[in-house]
Amino acid sequence: MSPTSRALVVHPVTLRQVEVSRIEDVTPGMRRVTFTGPQLAAFTSENGLPQPAFVSGGFDDDIRLLFAHPGQSRPVLPVQAQGRLDWPKDEHALYRAYTVRRFDPRAGELDVDFVTHGIGVATTWAQRARAGDRLHLFGPQSSAGPVPPSDWLLVAGDDTALPAIGRLLEELPEDARAQVFVEVAERGHVQRLRELPGVTVTWLVRAEADGIGLLVDAVRDAQWWPGAPFAWIAGERSAVRELRRHLVEDRKMAKKDIDFTGYWKRTDVVVLAEDASVPDPERTTDAYEKFHELADLVPALAIRVAAGLGLGDLLASGAAGAAELAARTGSDERALGKLLRYLSTIGLLAETLHDGLPRYTLTEVGDFLADDYWADLLDPGSALGRQAQGIFGLAESVRTGKAAYASVTGRTFAQLRTEQGFCDQLLDSIAEGAAYLGAPLADSGVFAGVEHLVIRSDGAGVEAREITARHPGLRVTISAPPAQADWLRRDLPTSVPDAAQRARIHVAAEAGIDPAPDADAVLLVFALGALGDEAAAAVLRSAAANLPAGGRVLLIEDLYDTDHADEHDGEEDLLALTRDGTGLRTEAELDAIVALAGLREAARHSFGWGTVIRELVTRRP
Repeated sequence: MSPTSRALVVHPVTLRQVEVSRIEDVTPGMRRVTFTGPQLAAFTSENGLPQPAFVSGGFDDDIRLLFAHPGQSRPVLPVQAQGRLDWPKDEHALYRAYTVRRFDPRAGELDVDFVTHGIGVATTWAQRARAGDRLHLFGPQSSAGPVPPSDWLLVAGDDTALPAIGRLLEELPEDARAQVFVEVAERGHVQRLRELPGVTVTWLVRAEADGIGLLVDAVRDAQWWPGAPFAWIAGERSAVRELRRHLVEDRKMAKKDIDFTGYWKRTDVVVLAEDASVPDPERTTDAYEKFHELADLVPALAIRVAAGLGLGDLLASGAAGAAELAARTGSDERALGKLLRYLSTIGLLAETLHDGLPRYTLTEVGDFLADDYWADLLDPGSALGRQAQGIFGLAESVRTGKAAYASVTGRTFAQLRTEQGFCDQLLDSIAEGAAYLGAPLADSGVFAGVEHLVIRSDGAGVEAREITARHPGLRVTISAPPAQADWLRRDLPTSVPDAAQRARIHVAAEAGIDPAPDADAVLLVFALGALGDEAAAAVLRSAAANLPAGGRVLLIEDLYDTDHADEHDGEEDLLALTRDGTGLRTEAELDAIVALAGLREAARHSFGWGTVIRELVTRRP
């Protein structure tokens, strides 16, 4: 399932150069820069790769603008690859995300609105920009569709969300019903927005109020209209988090009906001594980078314990002491106090004294503990967290070349995957991100002429939804082990809400892959990674066994790119080694398995963010 109920379209990642054609101050607090250039249309990159035209189908699409580091004349640029960008390993690129305010493909114009109060790399660039200036950008990497049908729409955001809010209002139908709340710094920053009879817009001005929290308070106090709403909220990260919690806990909204994004975090900025308009990159630490840096052994273990206890959500609700947190987490107060004290020393928590006792709040870096994605990824008890437990046996795996998961946990990872509870949790996590692969896969063109497709994939439900939606005559059989098949059957009405579409999808519980006699293609998605070479070759042979003449095995696998691998690829490689005894294969290693299976590669395609799908057929005699 997608994070929300909005449909998703994934775009290949393309680096483009554009030029400033005109500049307009929409308000004293917002500057609109219009970009043009031939690379907004389809073009060929410097290394000869054809690139698609710029597209922006979602009102909240974002692009990344690349800037030169202070003191340098040129930005750090990546190399364009097929559907993705390869970044230099020894240089750090400087880029910022901004919303596409308007894109007119006929005129070849792209509008980006910049908030001009405050200090930032992009803000300073926009304040100094002139017609003719050039800039590199990439994205959007994906576009979410229009807001789904609902009784009414709740929209809340600050200055940084105004570009998306303005575009949303321009795209709403005439009969739309919505409550819109916008927080701006000053009265003069109020913009003219499209007016609709069923839409109310409430402007909140920080300069006319004491303290912060205007947006949160306004939504809390709003009259709740009858019916089921859909909510879109964006802006300062802690405000967005509080709004989402209010909508889920107090208003009882389903999480899938809330689209939320924390665009920025309120923090202190240290400026360059020689230019007070530009942040000092050495002294102003990016919270996301620091959080990644902290996720190493002792800090990493402490962070994971905190995530498993749910400390992020508890602390996000307000300052708390060890006694209160121990009671709410079922922990020993003295021991938990030590953990809290340590998290404070590494900068995740801020400590203050109340009546002589320490109380804690989340810092800008610790704020990620309250983020759903990070909390799930780091929780040792979650499906994603349990996959990584084998890393504690890394030394054993390096010595033996085999999985260490059983030595650490008492059972193999394959055994754990047969347990229904774990399988349900794991597949639920995988399904949330499967649309990022399924949507572009369905549009890749490899299913032309396919009438009956067999799928073997952990994200099979979402992939089947995307494929059957775009290919009305195609039937799908999902081949899955019993525990996975049970989850897929229960999840299918949610993943594929359309009954007619769902009728073309069948789930078969099978230990191996036994394609139906009339299937003309088998799709394998990340199905070989946990298997040794002989077992992987056997799976490929089985997949091809019943295919008719001209039938194909369509294979997608994670590989270790020896030319462009980074630390995260290396991390995945080691995790797979300790978990399954395998690791990420190189392209040559995968080719050897294909040959061992008696198959050959007939064609290869790239789609989405550079994902490769191989068409395999039986070797000619």
